[in-house]
Amino acid sequence: VQQIMNLEDYRKSLEDSKPCPLCGSHEHPYAKGNTPELSKIDTQIIALEKRIGQAENIGIIIKELEQKEQKIQTEQLHILNLEQNGKKDKDATQEKLKELKERIDKSIINYRAKEKEILGLLAPLGIETIPSAEIHDFHTSLQKRLDTWQEKQKQKLELEKQSQSIIAEIKQYDALIKNQTSTHKNLQEKQKYLEKDLLKNKQERTLLFADKNVDEEEENLALSHTKAEQAEIQAKANHEINKKNLDSSKTIIQTLEQQITARQPLLQKAEQEFQQALKVNFESEQAYHDASLLPEERKQLMEQAKALDDKEKEISVTQKDREKRLALQQEQKLCDDSLEDLEIKFDTMDEAYKANSKAIMENRYILETDKQEKQKLKDKQQFIEKQKKEVQRWEKLHVLIGSADGKKYRNFAQGLTFELMIAHANKQLCKMSDRYLLIRDENEALALNVIDNYQGGETRPTLNLSGGESFITSLALALGLSKMASQKVRVDSLFLDEGFGTLDEEALETALETLSTIQQEGKLIGIISHVPALKERISTQIKINPTSGGKSILSGPGCSSVG
Repeated sequence: VQQIMNLEDYRKSLEDSKPCPLCGSHEHPYAKGNTPELSKIDTQIIALEKRIGQAENIGIIIKELEQKEQKIQTEQLHILNLEQNGKKDKDATQEKLKELKERIDKSIINYRAKEKEILGLLAPLGIETIPSAEIHDFHTSLQKRLDTWQEKQKQKLELEKQSQSIIAEIKQYDALIKNQTSTHKNLQEKQKYLEKDLLKNKQERTLLFADKNVDEEEENLALSHTKAEQAEIQAKANHEINKKNLDSSKTIIQTLEQQITARQPLLQKAEQEFQQALKVNFESEQAYHDASLLPEERKQLMEQAKALDDKEKEISVTQKDREKRLALQQEQKLCDDSLEDLEIKFDTMDEAYKANSKAIMENRYILETDKQEKQKLKDKQQFIEKQKKEVQRWEKLHVLIGSADGKKYRNFAQGLTFELMIAHANKQLCKMSDRYLLIRDENEALALNVIDNYQGGETRPTLNLSGGESFITSLALALGLSKMASQKVRVDSLFLDEGFGTLDEEALETALETLSTIQQEGKLIGIISHVPALKERISTQIKINPTSGGKSILSGPGCSSVG
């Protein structure tokens, strides 16, 4: 009933013949204000329930107050105990304070004595007092002065060594200057002799060529010589061509003379026959020419005559064939029907023939349509097969590089870059050693193996390489990586930290030659090592000399401060 009263707002919005938004019913018995009211007993029950709830809340509050009262009592006991303990501690501290005062007095006396001794020692340094408030800073300043004095002593020794070396160099330079002076005098005398010789040669040249340029004259002579040679070659070629043409012309003339000689009797005989025929049919040769047709007319008449003869032969052959067929048909006597009956049968057969022809045409159309449909079906099947192959390709690609976390694709993309880096590294490795080649592991996408050419091309893991071999392969990979980076970002420096101690003499020489080649390409190579052989090979060095106090001194080009 309480729930129904709480739905008063929904009840007011109900309308007849419309579904209820809560139950979906179309009938609304409580829509017209007949909502049941609570009875007196229900109202009393509700009021009692409220009072019971209030009583329960009051009981909870009373329990909380009792707990707080117990906590306060325990805290009071704890405070009393602390007061008693404080009194005891106060007495003990007073006794300790007396002892400490006595110790402090003794310490002050000792401090005064020590201070006098230290001031006596520091008097030569110009120090008269010791600041008691900054005793730590005073000690630090004394330590710095000591370190500075030691460094100055070392610098003094180094300067003495440098001055000695400079004096030796000055002596060497004096000797070189003397040698250079004598050499300079000799060269001056030689220069005077050469100048006299040059003047003599210039005079001779003036007599021979005057103001002409020797180089231009040589070029003109060479050009004239070249043109003359080309003209000679062209003339020889023309001579050979003319000679060949002359020989071929002589051959043709001889052949024509032979043909004329052979045809001379035939011409005489034909002329005699023509004269005899002319006497029989015509009065003179001019009359023959007047009566003769033009060549075109004669050719046309000959063609017509030939066509008529051919047609006559064809008609004759056709006539004979028809006569034979007629005779055969008459001998066979296939039927005894009259011509009228045969014509009627012919008409009937003709209609049947036409109907059959129509049916054949319809069937041909059906067959052609079926053929076209089959072709369309075949095209669709081919298209489906093509799409299946495309789907298979995408499925394979999905299997290879597709996954929810993108790991396969990352491995695939990184593998491409990894193979490119291996290719660059192999180019550098071939310069250092012909034994190994780096390859990508087939099972692990970003793992390396090596092919050992000295072991029949066997594939080995990189873990089996020795220290020197590992250094060479690592150096090749570093150079390959720098080669890749240099395509977009210029890499002008390369620093190598240790690793040379594991190389034998041959491998060390190979590595140094490779690094020297890279240096010639404009790269800056930095090597950090303790190998003595490198000190002999590398001229530009920065040395680190350890000193006292955990410090070191840098010496070399560009170094002027303590590190």
